[in-house]
Amino acid sequence: MDRPIEKKKWPLKRIISLVTMGLLIFLVAFMILRPHVSKLKVLKDQLFIVEVKKGKFQEFIPVDGKVEPVKTFYLDAIQGGTVEKIYVEDGALLKKGDTILKLSNASLELEYMNQESRIFDVINNLENTKLSFEQNKHYRELEITSLNYEIDRATLEFDRKKVLYQQSLISSEEYENARREYENLRNQIRIKKDLKKVDSISRVKQIAYINSSVERMKNNLEILKEILKNLYITAPVDGQLSSFDSEIGENKKAGQNLGQIDVLEGFKLSAEIDERYISRTFIGQEADFDYTGNTFDLEISKIYTEVNNGSFKVDFTFTDIVPKGIKRGQTLQLRLKFSGTSDAIIVKRGGFFQETGGNWIYIVSDDGKSATKRNIKIGRQNTTYYEILEGLIPGEKVVVSSYETFGNKDKLIFK
Repeated sequence: MDRPIEKKKWPLKRIISLVTMGLLIFLVAFMILRPHVSKLKVLKDQLFIVEVKKGKFQEFIPVDGKVEPVKTFYLDAIQGGTVEKIYVEDGALLKKGDTILKLSNASLELEYMNQESRIFDVINNLENTKLSFEQNKHYRELEITSLNYEIDRATLEFDRKKVLYQQSLISSEEYENARREYENLRNQIRIKKDLKKVDSISRVKQIAYINSSVERMKNNLEILKEILKNLYITAPVDGQLSSFDSEIGENKKAGQNLGQIDVLEGFKLSAEIDERYISRTFIGQEADFDYTGNTFDLEISKIYTEVNNGSFKVDFTFTDIVPKGIKRGQTLQLRLKFSGTSDAIIVKRGGFFQETGGNWIYIVSDDGKSATKRNIKIGRQNTTYYEILEGLIPGEKVVVSSYETFGNKDKLIFK
C-alpha cells in the first residue's frame, strides 16, 4: 500500500548560511568591480576658481619691443689711430659735417708727407720736360726764321750773279759758289721744316702724356689728402649722437665702431621672437601695445632670418600714430597677433596647465562642495585665456590654480 512521502523543508540555519554567503560574495564582487575614486580634502579659499565663458578670442604672444630710431648711421674708423681730440659728447645734436673727434696716425701722416714730396718732384720733372719741349719748339722756329733770312739773302745774291755770269762779267767759279750756297740753304730749310713737323707731332703726344701724368699725380695727392681727412670723424647726417664712448689717447683700429647717429625722424620697435614662431611670422603681421591709456598699432616691417640663441629679430613700424614721450632704448610689451578676433569658449590661464598639459581640469560641482577631474582639449592661447575645443561648456566653474600639491586625485573635497 502506497504511502505519501513528506517533502523535507530546508532548515532555517541552512537558509541563513546561504544568504550570508551570497551577501559576502556580492560585497566582495562589488568592492572588486566598483571604480576606485581617489579623493583629497583641500581649502577652497586657497583655490582660484573661474567660470568658463563664451567670448571674443584672439591668439597672440607677448614680446618685448625696444624703441629705436627709424634710421641709424654707424660711425666707423676708416683709418686707425689714437684719439687726439674730442669735440662733442654722447647725446649731442649734430648737423651734417660737424666734427666729432680727431684721430692721429703718425705713420700715415709721414707717409703722406713722403708721397707728397715724391709727387711734387715727379710733377716738377714733368713740368720741366714740358718746358723743354716748348723751348725746343721756339728754337726750331728761330732756326727756320734765320734760314729764311739767309735764303732771301742767298737768293738775291744768286740772281744777281746769274745775270753777271750770263754777261760774262764774273767767273763760272764765282757763279757756281753762289748757286751751291743757294741750293744748300734751300735743302737746310726743307730739313728744318721736316724736323719741326716731327718735333711738333712728338711734342703733342708727349705733352698729352705729361698732362695726363701730372693730372694722375695730382689726383693721387688728393686721395692722400682724403685719407688724412678720414682721421677726422664727422657726422654723415643731421641727428643725435649715441653709443659714443671715446677717451683722449685711446687707440682705435681701422673699422672699429665709434658710435652712431640717430636720425630724429621717427621710431621703430625691435623685438626678439622665439624661433618656434618663425614659420608663422610674416611682413605686415599686426601687433599693438598699450601706452598712456591708449592702444597703438604696429606691423612687422622687416624680419631678420638669422636665429641666435633660440630667437630671431624683427622690426615693427607704426601704422598710424606714434605715441608721444617714447624714447630711444625704452622697452614696451607688444602683443604679436597670430589670428583675428573670433567667438570661442574660453577659460582664464592658470597654473593647472603646468601639471596637466591642458589635457584635464577639475570641474566644480553644482553645490560648490567638490571638484571632479574631467578631460578637456585646449586649442589656441594668449596671455589671458585658453581656447577650449572640447570638455567644457559656458557657465561651468573650474579650478585653474596650480595642481602641484593635489597628487593627481580624482576628486577634491572642499573644506
